[in-house]
Formats: sequence, C-alpha cells, structure tokens
Amino acid sequence: MSTAPQRFYVTTSIPYVNADPHLGFALELVQADVLARHRRLRGDEVRYQSGTDDNALKNVQAAERAGVPVQEFVDAHALAFEKQREVLNLSYDDFLRTSRDPRHRPGADRLWQACADAGDLYRRHYEGLYCVGCEQFYTEDELLDGLCPQHEVPPQLVSEENWFFRLSRYQDALRDLLDSGALRIEPQARANEVRAFLDAGLNDFSISRSIDRAHGWGVPVPGDPAQVMYVWWDALGNYITSLDFGTGEDAEAFRTWWHDSDRRVHVIGKDIVRFHAIYWPAMLLSAGLSLPTEIFVHDFLTANGRKFSKSLGNVVDPVKLTEEFGVDALRWWLAAKVPKLGDTDFTLERLVAAANRDLAGGIGNLTQRVVSMVHRYRDGVVPDLDDPVLADVRRDDPNGAALTSACGELPGRIDRALADFDLRTAAAAVTAIIAQANRYVEEVAPWLLARAERDGEEDAGRRLDVALGALTATVRALATELRPFVPDLAARVAAQCGLTAESTAESTVESGTASGTAERILPPPAAVFPRLELPLDLVTP
Repeated sequence: MSTAPQRFYVTTSIPYVNADPHLGFALELVQADVLARHRRLRGDEVRYQSGTDDNALKNVQAAERAGVPVQEFVDAHALAFEKQREVLNLSYDDFLRTSRDPRHRPGADRLWQACADAGDLYRRHYEGLYCVGCEQFYTEDELLDGLCPQHEVPPQLVSEENWFFRLSRYQDALRDLLDSGALRIEPQARANEVRAFLDAGLNDFSISRSIDRAHGWGVPVPGDPAQVMYVWWDALGNYITSLDFGTGEDAEAFRTWWHDSDRRVHVIGKDIVRFHAIYWPAMLLSAGLSLPTEIFVHDFLTANGRKFSKSLGNVVDPVKLTEEFGVDALRWWLAAKVPKLGDTDFTLERLVAAANRDLAGGIGNLTQRVVSMVHRYRDGVVPDLDDPVLADVRRDDPNGAALTSACGELPGRIDRALADFDLRTAAAAVTAIIAQANRYVEEVAPWLLARAERDGEEDAGRRLDVALGALTATVRALATELRPFVPDLAARVAAQCGLTAESTAESTVESGTASGTAERILPPPAAVFPRLELPLDLVTP
C-alpha cells in the first residue's frame, strides 16, 4: 500500500490576537496537526505552518481599551497563541507573526506589486457597512436584523478612498478551477457555497484602508503612505511570505513548498471561506502564482448552540482543559468527536466520556490486558507468529485471522478517511479495531487456554501463543496509527507493547512486529491512560 513520498504543505488560518486563544481555534490547530503527523507517518515531506494576524483594526481597538501600546498588546497575546504548540502538543514547523516576522512585509509588498503589474489594482472612493470584527464590508441583505451575522453588532458606515482589486475579472477562472477539481473545497457543502457566491456575481473589493482609520497600524501600501493594506490582503499572503516569497519567486522555500509542492492545503473555519476560496485564489491568479490544491473547512464549536467567540464572551480556555484533563483527552475529542460537517456543542461531560470510553476503557484497557497476559502466561515474551509450529493453529483461528486482516487494512482505511478530511471516520476506524480485539479476547479466552495448557493439552498452548501474538501485533498496529491523533498516549502504548522509538510507519501484523523494530520481551504492565473524573465544580450547567 506504500506510495512514492509527496510534498505536503498544510496551514491553519492566522487568528487575530485581540484576546487569548480559545477552544474554537484549538480545533483547527489539532485538525491540521493530525493531517501533518499522518502524512509524516506515511513518509511524506511535510511542512505545517501556523501564526498570528497582528495587523487587524480590532487588535488596535483592543489595545486602546487595555490602555497599552498596540505592539506591546499584540506581542503579549501572540505569545499565548505561539504557546499552543506545548499546550496542544503541536508539530508545526513554522509560526509567522505578521507584525514581527522580517519575511512578511517584503512578501506582502511583492504580492501587491505583482497584482499591480497585472493591471488589477486601482483607486476609487467607496462607501459601505464595515464590521471590524470580521474585517469586511457587508451589504444590507447580508445583515441579520441590521447586525453582523457573525458578531451580532451593527456595522460601521465607512466612506473613504481606497485601493481596489479587480476580483470581477476572475469570476470565470475561479468557476473553472472548482469545476475541474484543480481547487478542491471540502466538505462539498462549502464548495456549493462558493459556487453560490460566484453565481451571484463577484464585485471588486477594497484592499486598503486610510492610515487614519487604521490608527497608523498595518503594512503600508507601496508608494502610497496615506494607506495601509487591508488586513486580509496581507494576512492571506502569509502562506507564501513565510516561504521567502519577498526575496523572489526562485526562493528555495517558496519553490519547494509552494510552487513544486504536491499538495497545498489550507485548514480554515467556515466563516472565512470567501476570503480563502475566492479572494486568495484570485490574488494568486493575478500574480501568476500556483494556487492551493485543497481547502478543508471546519464548522464551529458551540456552547449551548452558539459559536465560541471572544466578542460574545463564551470561550473555553484550552490551557485550563489540558491542565485538568490532559492533552490526549482534548486532542482525541477534537479529532474523533467533531464531524466533518455541522457545528458541535462542547461540554466537559462529553470530553470526559469520550476519553474514558475510547482511551481509558478502549486502547488503555486493551493494552494493559494484553501486556498483562503476555507476562502472566509467557513471562513477558511475545510468541513468534512466524514459528512454523503455529502455522496449523493459525489457519484454524478464523477470528484471529479476521483481526489480523482488519489490522492490515487499518492504515488504508485511515488514509482514505483523511484524504477526505474526515478525521472522525479515521478515528472510528481505530476504535473499531480496539472493539474487535476486545471481542477476540473474550472469544478465545486466553485464561482458559492457559488452564488447559497446565493440564497437559499441548494444542491449547499453541492456541494461546497464536492469540497472544495476534493481540500484541494488534496493539502495536494501534500504537502506530494513533500517533497522529494522540502522540503522547501512542508513545506510551508503543513502549508497553515493545515498539522502539524508531518504529516505522507500517505495522507488519503478520509477524507481530513493526518493521523489525519490536522487542520480544515486554516491560511490566502499566496503565497508559487512567480514567478521568469530572470535578463537581466543573460540571457544565
């Protein structure tokens, strides 16, 4: 099932830093991390990038309310986002801050100039309704009872002269990209939404703000010191400015990870689809650059049916969650329990229940059970399934053969699910094997085979060897495939079942090893994931 390695570049959106990160963005970070770790596991070259959008007007307003200089305010909150690497055990390779990173402004300037050279920038007067929270203009019919549909506040009436981008020029080209599959948007409902935008007709959009309205904060427009770039213009550019685009299209990082990459994947929330699936591809077409290959759009986490929002004041702090319940529990819930389509209501009860069922009672119980039986019945030595003496017994063990076959199919099932950006289905493939292995334990009853062996039944001893070998191989396969989802827990499972740190991607279930890296003697059994308790003072009302 192995294929030639690919080059895989995956990014999150870059959030505003007007407040500390909340669980809604943690979802996106973990989803992108699972995709990145999975492709590394399969042998691909991977670059995973995140960062912060420092140049938004809402950051300026938040700093003014706090009574501190904008840069000081932005620096403090951006640090909290950067620390999510440790909080959520992320594996990103780069983290770009748009106000601090020396790569960003030269790249933003170059992108601006490339679009100007294409004849796609012009200046005119504009008047419209602007939501600072969204950093976008709305028409009257896009509002809900006169309020921004995302932030539930009235937009501001803005009238000024700005630079505009000829988005209307790229309407047909964007539709062709969607129809051909050259630009893939998942899930399909979001692709349909983009088609609806296109069918309604695209209007040119403002890509600058007066320096007065921006309070002097932002990336200056090249050659026009009275204007700064619209925050979405410079923010979207981060996906290539981080790759040294500002030094030229022949920059090694840009050539490697953008121009020549096999897959360029953006992981974003549904509220910013228009920017990523219409504005950004049009900007790249104008500049003559490669486009993203895929855009994976997640829906919202909610509290009592309402989106997590800093402005609405209903956020959940991932730091406190990981301190109380551990990073594995939180990562598992975000990856395994959030559907590909549809908002998901978060509660502490759901988090704890999922961890106890799948991690403590699932892989944790199975691992300790198997290792304990190997120690109890074989002094910690894993039986060798390749022993010719066991061949006939293996042929007469249909349930063991079915488990072995299912483990062999597991990587492919996960590959297909994640290729479809369906993390919940991928995780369900893992839990299905755990359930099948636990059923096999009950069906084969190793404790009865051990008793029969002690009573002198030679065949019972061989059947016990086959069962213990198959179960150990199963736990080893699970330890490997769990690595993208819960890397710390997967490492503990791997250590318990004798996999070394150098274990490779593919599990060789047939021989009960993982590509020759498994130890025959297992360490003493130990719990890998204890059951969680929900403190009474944390129960969701």
